[in-house]
Amino acid sequence: MASPINTELISKYVDLLRNLKTQEYELAVVVGGGALARDFIKIARDLGLEEKAQDELAISVSRLFAQLFLKKLGDAGCKMVPSTIEDASECLAKGKIVVMGGLKPGITTDTVAALIAEHVKADLLVKATDQNGVYDKDPRKHPDAVKLDHLRFDDLSRVFDESKHKAGIHQIIDPEAAKILRRCRIKVVVVSGFAPKNVLGAVKGKSLGTLIS
Repeated sequence: MASPINTELISKYVDLLRNLKTQEYELAVVVGGGALARDFIKIARDLGLEEKAQDELAISVSRLFAQLFLKKLGDAGCKMVPSTIEDASECLAKGKIVVMGGLKPGITTDTVAALIAEHVKADLLVKATDQNGVYDKDPRKHPDAVKLDHLRFDDLSRVFDESKHKAGIHQIIDPEAAKILRRCRIKVVVVSGFAPKNVLGAVKGKSLGTLIS
């Protein structure tokens, strides 16, 4: 929703979350900083700033998007963007929708999502992204890439280019998140995030995108 910023899509996701909340789902949402965060990473890199500083700027952008999302959610969401996994858990315990961005340098928002899912023993983690699932290789670089309908946790590292974190990393699931998912074995569904109905379908158990289990 942030590449470029799509206010109509943000509003649709807010409506979706409110609807799911009325059905008594517990919801924790993690938003990335998208292209804007990567722009700031490039600016920081061009200024000669170290990778930690690049990460910190990207985290600030993601939290700004989370704050925007929370403002639109109103009373259904937490009062503030959680800055720790424990804060997020406390907000969930109060019956609110958690919306958060990055937490600290060295981990992406993918990893934040995996950490909160592990901490609260979530039933499902849905990754809404700019592709309609996981492919056997990067479809942006390889026209013959094939979408995978199902993956095992142990197969994650084999289908991704990057094996360690770096500022601005841009692949479906980052390496640290993959490690956590292999450890906690929470079911994951990867779908295209351009249509909120895909996220709803994943929550309702429909077969779409890529299932990781």
